[in-house]
Amino acid sequence: MFQAAQSNIFRLYIIKLSKWLMLTMPILFLFYKENGLSTQDLFLLKAVYSFSIVVLEVPSGYLGDVWGRKASLVLGSILGFVGFALYCVSTGFWTFLACEIILGAGQSFISGSDSALLYDSLQAANKEKDYLKTEGRMISAGNFAEAVAAPLGVLIAMASLRTPFFFQAVVAFAAVPAALTLVEPARRKMKGHTSFRQIFGIIRFAMKEHKGLQAAILYSSVMGTATLTMAWFVQPYFVHLALPLALFGILIPLLNLITGFVGIHAYRVEQRLGRKGTILFIAACIPAGYLCMGLFGPLAGLAFLFLFYAVRGVATPVLRNQINEITPSDIRATVLSVRSLIIRLAFALLGPVLGWQADRVGLPSALLGGGLVFLAAGLGTGLFLIRVSKEPMPGPDGTEQRASGL
Repeated sequence: MFQAAQSNIFRLYIIKLSKWLMLTMPILFLFYKENGLSTQDLFLLKAVYSFSIVVLEVPSGYLGDVWGRKASLVLGSILGFVGFALYCVSTGFWTFLACEIILGAGQSFISGSDSALLYDSLQAANKEKDYLKTEGRMISAGNFAEAVAAPLGVLIAMASLRTPFFFQAVVAFAAVPAALTLVEPARRKMKGHTSFRQIFGIIRFAMKEHKGLQAAILYSSVMGTATLTMAWFVQPYFVHLALPLALFGILIPLLNLITGFVGIHAYRVEQRLGRKGTILFIAACIPAGYLCMGLFGPLAGLAFLFLFYAVRGVATPVLRNQINEITPSDIRATVLSVRSLIIRLAFALLGPVLGWQADRVGLPSALLGGGLVFLAAGLGTGLFLIRVSKEPMPGPDGTEQRASGL
């Protein structure tokens, strides 16, 4: 069983790398500008991408629980390849829109099922306590891939801004054979007749009946929305600072390298600060990045951007682990998909507003507005999670435990 877990982890690394080796990421805003699009159009396209994920997020996680995580990951990998292949020949807002919808659908079938399969694989090998460390390393590998992709993407873009999309389609295809060769570990199955009505039952359980899960999902969703929004602010911010394209290929990989290095040691940060201290640390530092970038000049703003990405390296694996620890294995993919659904829906609503504000009032104003929203929401949900975590909650095995190990 340990060998099967190791085999799955290796293949999940390949799937992760195929999604994070984003050769198009450092030049996407410039590519859109070349095709007549604005900052608002960038956020609108990414909002549609997020909304397409929202539509399928929980159903895809549910299907991952019912049909198997492997089937979900295979379908998601195929759609990811198709989306980038279509991007290679697309022009204009509406064709880009179709690409984003396909890519969003593909991501929805991967989101949740990948983390669930990782946790189940480790659990089957009696190694579930290694999840936080393994997830942190996997996320770090993704960040390193994104760091390598940035200079490569910029270099390839010297030929044309469209050329990186052809290479990206090849990278996306690598996930297909990796997903096809995954091994589904033994796990607890859903009882009774499976139907989409069960989806609403799982959502009700996670967001109403289990206060610990409700608090963990809400807090994680706020912080996840903040980091996702910042990821799409980076390129407009560099354009705002009038940085040359060559610096895009240097700064973007450095940002991801910092996230990756910190992510490897995320479990050490939580051990040092404690669960409560880590929650408050993330809730304060993530919004502070927005506020300081909006208030200070170029050099200080870039410094705070790097600090933001360092905190992001702590936040992602820690917050996922908090949810996994208290989620029953038979609904884990669905519950993780609920978190992703909230993040994508929040971004779909907030992103275009901030993009409009950046075009009309200025990027610093949009950063300040986003920082205030995330500060209020982050501290509110963080304090709620801390309060709820002190109360006994039903654990995955039916026994009582504290909601987040506080």
